[in-house]
Order: sequence, then C-alpha cells, then structure tokens
Amino acid sequence: MKSNLISKSETSELLKIISERWEVVCPKIKNLKIHQISDEVQIITGKGIKILKIKNDYLPFLSETETLEKFPNVMVDMGAVKFMCKGANVMRPGIKKFTEFEKDNLVCVIEESQHKFLAVGKAMISSSELKNMEKGEVIKNLHYISDKFWEVGKTISD
Repeated sequence: MKSNLISKSETSELLKIISERWEVVCPKIKNLKIHQISDEVQIITGKGIKILKIKNDYLPFLSETETLEKFPNVMVDMGAVKFMCKGANVMRPGIKKFTEFEKDNLVCVIEESQHKFLAVGKAMISSSELKNMEKGEVIKNLHYISDKFWEVGKTISD
C-alpha cells in the first residue's frame, strides 16, 4: 500500500468537496495523507479525520464515531446485524427507527442494542417514503464493519 502526504492546496480542495457533499463543516487540517488501497479505493487520514474514498464517493470511515454522528441514521434490529456485516443492503422490515434523510444522502446504520455504527450507505429512497413502506431496499450498503476497507483501515494510524 502506497501512502503519501498531499499539498496544502490539494488538502483544502479535498476538505471543501467533502464539506459540500456531506453538508458538514470539516475542520481545517494541515497534513492529509492518502493511502492507496486499490486503483479505485483510498483511505484519507488526518488529525481527527478518516475518510474512505471509493471511486467518486467519499464516506466517513466507520471508526470515526464523532463524524458518523453528524449524519442521518437508521437503527436496525439485531436480526439484520449479521447480514449488514456481510454487505447486505438495509431492508425495510429490519428498520426500527430513523432520522430524516433524502434520496442519495449518506446514511449511517446503527444496531439497536449497543447503538454501535455498523455501516454507511446511500439512501435509495427518502425517509418520508420509508414511513409508508413495509418492505424493500432502503439503504445501499457501501462500507460496513469487517469489510476489506475496515480491515485495512485498522492498520493505518495517523
């Protein structure tokens, strides 16, 4: 795995893109490091931040609880946990509670007993549509506990 620091201008440009896409204010960070996992996947790290970039999607890394808490979320029942940790999309019957979100927003998935973050995905529908659903896919799972990025990410320190 290749890792390198990026320039100040690249850093500020990257933080600007992430702030806009996530609709979250990113802290000013000086030294961002890019860890090349594969041709299409990078893990970006800096002081207090860890981001997973898959193609053109920037996802908050699952170890970054403080960042994840800024996103909308769905809470799934314990029956959904093992499927989520194998990469399954979030289905309506497994959702217990949820906050407001729009279609295509990044949404975090939380399990109901320990309130731990299990996955980050993209909403396939809005939360207002979800209220009236009984079954079907709700969140496309993009990054989950125990996926290959999670395992590599555990080996990267700032």
